[in-house]
Amino acid sequence: MDFSTPKKRETGEPILPMINVVFLLLIFFLLSSQIAPRAPFAVVPPKLESGDPSAPEAVLFMAADGRLHFAGAQDEGAIAAVTAQAGQIGVLTLRADAEVPAHEVAALIARLRAAGIASVTLTGTGS
Repeated sequence: MDFSTPKKRETGEPILPMINVVFLLLIFFLLSSQIAPRAPFAVVPPKLESGDPSAPEAVLFMAADGRLHFAGAQDEGAIAAVTAQAGQIGVLTLRADAEVPAHEVAALIARLRAAGIASVTLTGTGS
């Protein structure tokens, strides 16, 4: 029988203090950083005066080659469908491709305004 003191195992560098320091630094930077710049003053967004705010979103798509799509209708049919629903549409969203020339988008918006669409919001097709 061997009653001698057991050999000590070799221990590596203790990593727990390093994890604690990294965690504390992470918390410090999260609390002291600013995700987005603050607005210089408060801005109240406009309120919808006409149309139904609970109405489904109306989106008119415009492809790079000028094709239009609205609720299953294409091109001139899309304009006709938008015109037919002008009373129910509060805000029409125009989702235009980045390659569409600005003068074509402006002409389409003017045409929509003449058709009775009170408000048009322009957005891109990016994700």
